[in-house]
Amino acid sequence: MSLGDESNYGSDAGRPDGMGGSGQTRTRLPEGEGDPYGGARRPVRASRSLITVVGVVVLLIAAIAFANRGNGTSGDSSDDSNGSKRPGSNATAASGVKPVTGSNNGIASGFAHTGQGAQSAAANYAVALGSDGMFKEDTRHSIVKAVYAPDVAASQLSDLDKVYSGQKFLASIGLKADGSAPPGMTFVSRTAPVGTKAVKVAADSASVSVWYSSLFGLAGEGSTNPVSESWYTNTFELKWINGDWRVTGSSQKDGPVPVGRDQTASSAKDMADAVKQFGGFTYAR
Repeated sequence: MSLGDESNYGSDAGRPDGMGGSGQTRTRLPEGEGDPYGGARRPVRASRSLITVVGVVVLLIAAIAFANRGNGTSGDSSDDSNGSKRPGSNATAASGVKPVTGSNNGIASGFAHTGQGAQSAAANYAVALGSDGMFKEDTRHSIVKAVYAPDVAASQLSDLDKVYSGQKFLASIGLKADGSAPPGMTFVSRTAPVGTKAVKVAADSASVSVWYSSLFGLAGEGSTNPVSESWYTNTFELKWINGDWRVTGSSQKDGPVPVGRDQTASSAKDMADAVKQFGGFTYAR
């Protein structure tokens, strides 16, 4: 029998207001007909309903917290241990780790000996190898020596010199024999990583893919090779050497390529000014 039932059936002994124990007979009226004791039942029912609702909410919050614990932490740890467990956007999710402060010939260095560090290194190396510095001999040599492992840097230099120093190649993109732009023109070659993915991570080696957008061409009035945008994915083979990640090999493929928006192309002057005014970034997670 509930507390409400007792009050309605005359069992009021012990009530602090002294209304029980009078020996009087009471008649229970139907609900809603003004029984002064009927009103005492509603708060009891309301409190029980409130307790039930709170209990359900607490259980729901606990279930959500448990589910998030299983899904939220694995993305960060899988990057360092296996890298390939959790592909997709989680592979490049922000971790709060500050970018490195070291520099090797103007290129970021001193990356962490982890899968995340390998991804940060690959992103920065993609920027360096896709920059306009690769079209001039002195800066090209500095970039290659900073990015590649010592045992492969020499062979890479030889191959890259043949490509970037060829007058036919330079002329085809509108550059002079020394890799500089003609008067009145601004040469643009810039890589902007969109995301990285650890394909495979071991103790001292890693394979990392970098998806990026590339701006390439000559900005200037009358340019026959205006600046255009392309999309590529480079996969770098990395090795941990002398306290940092270095490239031992790489491959490139087109895309994924997004659908272009219906935007008006900027003028040659605006493009040239943007390249001069907007600098690049040091990439990290």
